[in-house]
Amino acid sequence: MNTTPRANRLHIGIFGKRNTGKSSLINAVTNQDIALVSKTKGTTTDPVYKSMEILPIGPVVIIDTAGIDDSGELGELRVNKTFKVLEKTDIAIILIDSEEEDFEYEKKIIKTIKEKNIPVIGVINKIDLKRVSKNKIEKELEINFFKVSAKTKEGIENFKNKIAEYSKDIEYDKKVIIGDKVNKDDVIVQVIPIDESAPKGRLILPQVQTIRDVLDHNGINIVVQDTELKKTIELFRDKIKLVITDSQAFGKIKDIIPEDIYLTSYSILFARYKGELSEFIKGVNHIKKLKINDNVLISEACTHHRQKNDIGKQLIPKFLKEITGKELNFEWSSGNTIPEDLSKYSVIIHCGGCMINRKEMLSRINKALINNIPIINYGIFLAYNHGILPRALEIFPEEKKKLES
Repeated sequence: MNTTPRANRLHIGIFGKRNTGKSSLINAVTNQDIALVSKTKGTTTDPVYKSMEILPIGPVVIIDTAGIDDSGELGELRVNKTFKVLEKTDIAIILIDSEEEDFEYEKKIIKTIKEKNIPVIGVINKIDLKRVSKNKIEKELEINFFKVSAKTKEGIENFKNKIAEYSKDIEYDKKVIIGDKVNKDDVIVQVIPIDESAPKGRLILPQVQTIRDVLDHNGINIVVQDTELKKTIELFRDKIKLVITDSQAFGKIKDIIPEDIYLTSYSILFARYKGELSEFIKGVNHIKKLKINDNVLISEACTHHRQKNDIGKQLIPKFLKEITGKELNFEWSSGNTIPEDLSKYSVIIHCGGCMINRKEMLSRINKALINNIPIINYGIFLAYNHGILPRALEIFPEEKKKLES
C-alpha cells in the first residue's frame, strides 16, 4: 500500500479556520506525528499532501490546508489555494473548534463543497476542553458532525469508520485501465519505445500500471520496443488481441499491425481511466474550425525536463499547424493547476493525466466545458493526426459510435 501511486489514493481534504486543530487531527487519525502542530495561527501556509495508509480505509492522501479565515494579502492567496484543493478532493472534512460560535467561513466553503458534489463530514474538535451539543451546529451548517478530541483520541475511531463508509461509494480506485476488455489468457502486446525521451532504467507510470492491470485480469503481457514489433506479430500473429503503444509511435507502427488486431495507446486508455473519453473525442471536431491566431492551451499534469521532440512543446504545435494550415498561438501549463481564466483559448489539448487523480482530471474537463472550450487528450489528438482515430477506438465500440455520429 505504501507504493500505491498518489493519483490512485483516496484524497481527503481537511478544511477549517486557523488553530482548529487540523494538523492535530491528522496526527490523531494516523497515530503519528506527521503534521507540524503549533499554537501560532497560520502554521500551515500552503496545502500539504501526505501519502499514508489509514486502517480500515487503506492508502490515502490527506491534504492539510491553510485556515479558511486567514487574513491580509498573503492570507487571501492562501485561502484561494485552499479552495483550489477541492478540485482534487474525494472526501472533505470540515473541522471546527468546540468553542466556536461564528460559522461564516465554514458556511462559505460548505456551499462550494456541495456545489461540487463532494461528500463532506463535519468534525467538532477539542471536546476535552468544552462539551457541546452538536445538534445546533448541524442545524446551522446542514451537515452531520462527529465530536472528537485530537488530544485524547476520543471519537477518532468512529470518525475513521465514517470515512471508510463514505469511501465505498467513491470511484477513486474502482475503474480499470483496460481490464474490462481483457479475458483470461488474452495476449496483449505493449509497445514501449526506448528513445531519448524514455527515462533511463525504468518504465513510466502509465506503462507500469497498464501492465499490472492486464496481469490483474489474467491476461498475458508481451512488452517490446517498436523496433521488435513486426517480429513479435510474426511469432504470435493468431494469439494477439490488442496492441497498446506510446502515442508517439502511432506513425511508426500503424501499418505493421493487421486490421483484425485492436490498436490503441496508453494516453487513450488514460483518457477513459482518468477522464471522460467521450468529451475528448468531441473535441477533435473543433480542430479544423480553428482560425488564424487562435489561442491553443497545451496542458500537462506534471512537470518534467523537456527533451528533443517533446510531445507537448514541439510535436503537437507542429502537427496542429500542418492539419489546419494556419498560424496559431500556443501557451503551455504544467503541474497542479491550469489557468484560472480559460476564456481566451479556442481549444485545450491535455496529457493523459497519469499524475493526478480522476477527481482533478474531471474538474479540469468540467472547467473547459463550462467555458464552452473543447478539450482533447494527447492520444486522441495523435491518433487523429495519423488518420487512425476510428481504429484506435475500436476496442471501445460505444465510444467509436460517438465519433461516427
